[in-house]
Amino acid sequence: MTLRQLTLLNYKNIEEGVLNFSPKVNCLIGQNGEGKTNLLDAIYFLSFTKSAFNAIDSQIVRHDQSYMMLKGVYDSGSDIEEITCSLQVGKRKNFRRNGKDYKKISEHIGLIPLIMVSPSDSELIIGGSENRRKFIDITISQFNALYMANLTRYNKALQQKNNMLKAEEEPNAEIISIYEEIMAEVGEYIFQERVKFINEFIPFFQEYYSCISGNHENVFLNYTSHCQRGSLLNTIQNNRYKERAVGYSLYGIHKDDIEMLIDSYPIKREGSQGQSKTFLIALKLAQFEFIKYSNKGKSPILLLDDIFDKLDSNRVSNIINLVSKESFGQIFITDTNREHLDVILQKTVNGNYKIYKVSDGIFTEE
Repeated sequence: MTLRQLTLLNYKNIEEGVLNFSPKVNCLIGQNGEGKTNLLDAIYFLSFTKSAFNAIDSQIVRHDQSYMMLKGVYDSGSDIEEITCSLQVGKRKNFRRNGKDYKKISEHIGLIPLIMVSPSDSELIIGGSENRRKFIDITISQFNALYMANLTRYNKALQQKNNMLKAEEEPNAEIISIYEEIMAEVGEYIFQERVKFINEFIPFFQEYYSCISGNHENVFLNYTSHCQRGSLLNTIQNNRYKERAVGYSLYGIHKDDIEMLIDSYPIKREGSQGQSKTFLIALKLAQFEFIKYSNKGKSPILLLDDIFDKLDSNRVSNIINLVSKESFGQIFITDTNREHLDVILQKTVNGNYKIYKVSDGIFTEE
């Protein structure tokens, strides 16, 4: 799937624009704060129905405006897909595929596989476990609709149970047991899918890390879950009194985590800035490769936002060599340094690329 054309109206600092893209490499050059990342976020929004950086939809609407609109025209290789999103402040956003509304917006997830690499990904290492679970969930959901449905069901049961746990009156034991049974049943499925994913994902990740680092370090991922203790239902029910005391659920797959190790030590504690950046980029490129593998060789769109900072010249060169390969599909790259992009463009087959200069939300094709 490639993005042929993107139309924007009032998206963050972008007042309006219509951009036509190369099916291979698209470069966005400009200083920080000019709108490069906002354009990538708009592309992300059309894949995942939400911003990569703003949890509240109204925050993506341009200042002093009451609505925004995005339209993407995609080429799947056999069909043209037109995806539109409109949002008016104070109302629900509307997603359409080829002019038809979705019954559920969640049905859109997976239609346009996409991977984004940005500086905010550092939260995968230094942030809480919810960031690492999100990484797993967003990967699996792009090729497994049942996983997405079960995750939604689990989160609803979890929220309803937490509402009862934090209430002043003693919760009804029978009702709370129903929520716990849903969490256990659905949670076991989610756990098994996550285990399968991690086991298949690790070789992709280790190979990319070795390619970027030049085989300088060994890395590993270790998945941890309450499901590893035995019956999840028993674990949840046996600790209900603790959960009632604190007012929220302490046990379940919403507490799963990934230990990220470099040379057998947590990279969060032992990794240098360059090693941590290499770790993150390897994770994301492996995520790309895994989704491509799971989608029978169909490449996701790849968004690379300011990825070369904090890396030595050898690692930058290795990344450039990787993403310049034909095995990657459509790529969008932002940078303030034209030299990095020129090296990538020199390796691009048949000159199949476009360059946009970005200034104050305005995109000028060079």
